[in-house]
Amino acid sequence: MEAMKLMLVDDEERFLATTKKLLERKGYDVVTARSGAEALETLRQTMVHVVILDVKMPGMDGNATLVEIKRQFPMTEVIMLTGHATVESAIDGLKSGASDYLMKPTDVKDLIAKAEEAFSRRQGMEEKIRVARMRYLMKSPREIIANS
Repeated sequence: MEAMKLMLVDDEERFLATTKKLLERKGYDVVTARSGAEALETLRQTMVHVVILDVKMPGMDGNATLVEIKRQFPMTEVIMLTGHATVESAIDGLKSGASDYLMKPTDVKDLIAKAEEAFSRRQGMEEKIRVARMRYLMKSPREIIANS
């Protein structure tokens, strides 16, 4: 079974360093990014299953980053994280494909629980895709011709 790989995206260096250290002590593989642009570049180079994404960042904010992540990497699960949450930003994030929303400061146990749930959802989607591909490949020649 594949281990979950997390990415933390936040412009607060202290939050990144502390949270990364806490997650790594719990056995998680964690990468970090300090901006939306850096997060997208990291995703192009590294397989990441779950992104924990801050909403308020200079430059490309969390909602704009979320839209790009879901456009370029649709299977990547994203959990929005903010200390400045509003109902509107939560709704925007969820409409754009975020799987969940957490308020800062958040307990690491809560963050891990949400990340594990998101990772399970991703694994479920991957399994459905595998099954659908196998069903397609396992069709009889008559079914393939009939559907053509």
